[in-house]
Parts: sequence; structure tokens; C-alpha cells
Amino acid sequence: MNPPTHPAQGIRDALPPGGLFAGQSWRISPTPFPLGETLAQEIESLGRVLLQFYRATNLLYRKSVEGKQPEWVARWLDLGKPRELIELQRSAAFKHDVPRVIRPDLLLTDNGFSITELDSVPGGIGLTGWLNQIYSQPGVRDSSSKILGGADGMLRGFESIFGDAKQVHIVVSEEAKTYRPEMEWVAAQLGGRFTVHDARFTDIGDCSAVYRFFELFDLPNVSNAKQIFDLAMEKKIRLTPPPKPIFEEKMLFALLWNRNLHHFWRQELGEGFLMRLKKIIPYTWLVDPAPLPPHAAIPELNLTDWAQLKAMSQKERDLILKVSGFSENAWGARGVHLGSDLSAGDWSAAVDAALANFETSPSVLQRFHKPSLVDASWFDFEKNERVPMKGRARLCPYYFVGGDGDALRSELGGVLATIVPADKKIVHGMSDAILAPCSV
Repeated sequence: MNPPTHPAQGIRDALPPGGLFAGQSWRISPTPFPLGETLAQEIESLGRVLLQFYRATNLLYRKSVEGKQPEWVARWLDLGKPRELIELQRSAAFKHDVPRVIRPDLLLTDNGFSITELDSVPGGIGLTGWLNQIYSQPGVRDSSSKILGGADGMLRGFESIFGDAKQVHIVVSEEAKTYRPEMEWVAAQLGGRFTVHDARFTDIGDCSAVYRFFELFDLPNVSNAKQIFDLAMEKKIRLTPPPKPIFEEKMLFALLWNRNLHHFWRQELGEGFLMRLKKIIPYTWLVDPAPLPPHAAIPELNLTDWAQLKAMSQKERDLILKVSGFSENAWGARGVHLGSDLSAGDWSAAVDAALANFETSPSVLQRFHKPSLVDASWFDFEKNERVPMKGRARLCPYYFVGGDGDALRSELGGVLATIVPADKKIVHGMSDAILAPCSV
């Protein structure tokens, strides 16, 4: 008689034939990643706050362009962008548009969680949808817990953002081809209304919708982008995310913390939402090399010149330096430098590069809150045994935004947990990371 199959074997066997991430693998957990009720509720309600932050950001940029908010806001956000993209961003056709998928990266710390960045063109939608489906099945999920978002929350959420569009074309660039298999899985689950295409696809009919699975820095390599944007400008198709690079900038967190904008944020977010965001978003600075007056200092750091950042000791450098956006180095773990993990020479080089590239590709500096240790496990198929692992976790909730105008509403579709071994300093997807859906 054959021994009973371990649940992890069933999970692995259920993978789609083409996989979900091209050329990528991960460690399979036998169970979902459990969250406490309080944390789960906090994540559930966070989408409403982040949607309001996006709407306020959109308004801040427009008011800056109009001269009703500081001019440096739009100037900073437009750095390095081609004129055509700036014109698209300022177009009346996209005036109120915000991304329909909001995905924050949450690091679990000793003090709750910390949002390190927001992604408006996120990978992982299909993967999380598949994980939610598989781990909701009897024999995998503990009967006393439930998968956040439910078995089909990701699929229903993604479907909801396109309204009544007759056809939905998911356009995946060459740069994003790693994620094409998961989007093909999503399309297959949702039926003939959804199709996946590359950058050469041009058969885009009126009254359809396009999901833009390509970053705006990559437009020169996306030959159908102009057609897509022209059709969206003419209101012949629905497009999300909109062609607005402000939503692909990590400097939004620096704007949130900028004291000159405090009144604006309090007015547009409300005191409660503003305090909540400041509690969970680390202090963030834009690394702008503009000289300060002799009596001035950079807040919190007490530096009078960004070059002084290089002289900080390793203990003082619990800081992350990273490219803000509109760059091939602004996604994944690329362009990210953890100060406390670098030699003095490497840290100095990273600071020099950030200062030198400000006009074309600005960087942000962010306080680093070290992820706490969590207990997890993965299944070793070679040894046929469950392996306990101390790790550090990143949670990625996916919020889907439905409705229009004042009726916009966000809904949680699911939460992807990425747990890396405890010795890893930065948490991101890797072959020795565990990927699992979250349950409560």
C-alpha cells in the first residue's frame, strides 16, 4: 500500500502545466501563513486608507501644476519623465484616474507592520489567486481558519475592476514576461472575456478594457502603448493602471512626511487616516542635492548636506536607499541598498550615485525597520519531510478598486506571504523563500 500523500505534494501537483512564474520556483508551505484576528482586520481595513492616499496624491499633483500647492511637488514627480508622458499624466481624460489594483509591501516587525512601498503594477495576482484556491481546499486548510479573501477573492476582485467592458486585454511587456504565465492562468479562470497579449497586439476594439502590465519607464519597448493610450484618451476603452507615473514613485512617502505638506494631507486624508499612515510608513526623505541654507538641517537626520550621509557609521545606517521610480532599477530588489549591510565604500558609492542621478532618476532614503522573526515551515520533497524555518516575512495584500467617481471602493482579494530565511536582510521572492497565502 502506498503511504498517504502529504498535502504539500498535492499543492505541487496542482501547479498549472506552464507554471505561474516563468523560470522561477519557491518553497511550498504545507499550510497557509496564519495571522492573528487583529492584524487581519487591520490589513482588511487598510485598502480604504490607501485608496484615499492615492486620491489625495492625485489631487496634490494637480494642485501643484495649477500653482495652488508648492511647485516643487510636480517638479520632483516629473523628474526624468519624457514630455509626452507628463502631458498624458496631466490630460483631462485621466484627471481623476487612480490605479485599480493597490498592493503595499508590509514587513512584519516587532511593532506590527511597516509599509515599505506601494506597487500599482504588481506581479503576483495570478499566483495569489491560485494559492488562495488551492489552500482553501479541505485537507490543506485547517477547518478552524479561513483564507483571507476567500478561495476566489483574487479572481472576483480582478474581474470587478473592468466594469462592463466587453473584452479585457491583459497586455504584458517583454520586461514583465516572468509574470505572463500567472496572467494566462487568471484569464483561463475568468473565461473568454479575458485574453493575454504581448506588446505587438493591436486588435483592441471599442468598449473593451486594457490591463497595463508594463511599467511606464519601459514604453520605448512597448510598441502598442501609444495606441492603447490614444484609445483611452478618446474614452473608447477602459485602461488601468492609468498612464500616470506619479503612482510608480516611491517618493510619495517622502511627500507624506514633508512638513510643508502637513496641512494638505490632514485636510484630504483626515486626522485619523493621516496618523494611521504615519504610524505604519517609515520616515522617508527625497535625496535632493539642492544646497540648504547655512542654518538649516535635514529633518530627523540632522545633516546639513546629503554628502554627510556617507560619513555615518554602520550602526547609524539603519537606512534603505533606493531608486524612486521610472527606472529598470526601481522594481524587485534592484536598486535597493541597506546601509547597515554595506561597507563604507559601497555605501558612499550608493550615496554618490543617488546624488548624481537626481535630475534623471531620483532616489529616496527610508528608515529601515528590521523584520521580526516568524515561525514557518516548508516541505522538502527530496527528503519527504516538513522542515521548520525561522524567517522574516513580507505580506502583500491585493486591494481591487471598483466603482467610479465618489463611489470608488476598495476590496481585499487576498494576501501573499513571502518568508525568507532569517539570515536574509531584504525580504523578496527567491528560490529559498516560502510563498503562501495568509489565513486568519
